[in-house]
Amino acid sequence: MAAQFRKFFQALGSKEFRNYLMSTHFWGPVANWGIPIAAIIDMKKDPEIISGKMTTALCVYSAVFMRFAWMVQPRNYLLFACHITNEGAQLIQGGRLIRYTLVLTRRVFIPFVVELQII
Repeated sequence: MAAQFRKFFQALGSKEFRNYLMSTHFWGPVANWGIPIAAIIDMKKDPEIISGKMTTALCVYSAVFMRFAWMVQPRNYLLFACHITNEGAQLIQGGRLIRYTLVLTRRVFIPFVVELQII
């Protein structure tokens, strides 16, 4: 067990790992994690504030960059994980928006239709 820990810490101290920490393959995805984190936090807020256009744009953006992260050599697993998380969060937000819009539409039009039938 001690040998495995020693090997792990030697890998963390290697020049290759330090170069990775100083590259855009690391810092790009780290900075990008703000988008899915914000979407996850917004899931507790009122769906009235969700922008359908922005949610759609972020879904397309994450799908494109998931493919990029997978195809680039070497594969960027951190970027892939960031975008798959964002894709899921945006799809949930889109579902919340659709559900909210349908409920709002029913509230507005159903009483109106009922009143017309009574008169």
